[in-house]
Amino acid sequence: MQNDQTHFAKGEVEFLTFTIDGEEYGIDILKVKEIRAYENVTKIVNTPPFILGVINLRGYIVPIVDMRVKFNLRIEAYDQFTVVIVLTIAGRLIGMVVDGVSDVVSLATEQILPAPRLGAIQDVRYVIGIGAIDGRMILLIDLERWLSVEDIVQIDKAEHP
Repeated sequence: MQNDQTHFAKGEVEFLTFTIDGEEYGIDILKVKEIRAYENVTKIVNTPPFILGVINLRGYIVPIVDMRVKFNLRIEAYDQFTVVIVLTIAGRLIGMVVDGVSDVVSLATEQILPAPRLGAIQDVRYVIGIGAIDGRMILLIDLERWLSVEDIVQIDKAEHP
């Protein structure tokens, strides 16, 4: 994987941090529309397993993606800490189910380390760096890379069945 340091402007960048399976991730705070408690979704038939269904968010149909399924992690029951982060990705509203939201962190470019190279077998193109702050390691995700073209087609089908 190439060094994505050019992805970050000089200065500080703010990330919303969240946990999945005990690991901490960060996403660009500017992509976040809102954070909501998990609620039941309306299932849509013939969608991939990572698309749980849709919710009606003030008149907008929002597809909900389970990050545990998307990352091929073990499935856990949703609890009182499970949240949906509503994001704008590729011009669409998409909800992302995570185990919990941690906080918002500001990282200076020198606190962002290059993403690891894990070889062609591992699909980690969406990891754009690792934030190092206060002894924590935060995997920084580029949401535009996280979804493939095929994923977006499937999400569009869920939005407009």
